[in-house]
Amino acid sequence: MNFPSIHREGLPFIGAFVAVTAIFFVITEPLGWLGVVLTAWCIYFFRDPDRVTPKRAGSVISPADGVVLPMVQAAPPPELDMGETPRTRISIFMNVFDVHVNRAPCDGTVIATAYRPGKFINASFDKASEDNERLAARIRSTGQSEDGNDDIAVVQIAGLVARRIKSELAEGRAVRAGDRFGIIRFGSRVDVYLPTGYNPLVLAGQRSVAGETVLADTQIHEPQPQGDVK
Repeated sequence: MNFPSIHREGLPFIGAFVAVTAIFFVITEPLGWLGVVLTAWCIYFFRDPDRVTPKRAGSVISPADGVVLPMVQAAPPPELDMGETPRTRISIFMNVFDVHVNRAPCDGTVIATAYRPGKFINASFDKASEDNERLAARIRSTGQSEDGNDDIAVVQIAGLVARRIKSELAEGRAVRAGDRFGIIRFGSRVDVYLPTGYNPLVLAGQRSVAGETVLADTQIHEPQPQGDVK
């Protein structure tokens, strides 16, 4: 059996859990076994499995594992200077058991990044996109015009228990779809704002897989998918 690697952001936490567990065993054995369970969860949380990313021009790949929330029309974060015209926003909610490593949604170049402090309300609420702490990136996908109308925004948003957003994206950096670019601790969401011409291919309530699930595409022209929970 192949075990996934551990994201480097998790190593200090895992080390701390191991140290506390050792102390627990000195105090009392039952408490030590509780520490073992918590350490195992910490290792599980910071897992970083490999993914197989589809290669096709015009596709937007999921940047996060989790549940797709209801899609809405909303303007991108103002700090990215992408205008006030509403775009289709696909939001993915990550609970504390999901992989939290985030991945680039497309091939392209990072045009801008911006951090904005905020609240830490439940990330599954729609208002979290406006009110919560966030780190946003504007990506110009390969082959798109330089007028900015086709740029894609990807926004990491802190949640109720998330208190740390980590991103390696920087202005001018080239990325490829599926590249790892950051992580959020511990439970949060990621929003993707689509330009005109991208057809959503996922449903609210569906689970997405970072680096693998195709969220939207410019080459597939069909009605918005519909489905039932069964």
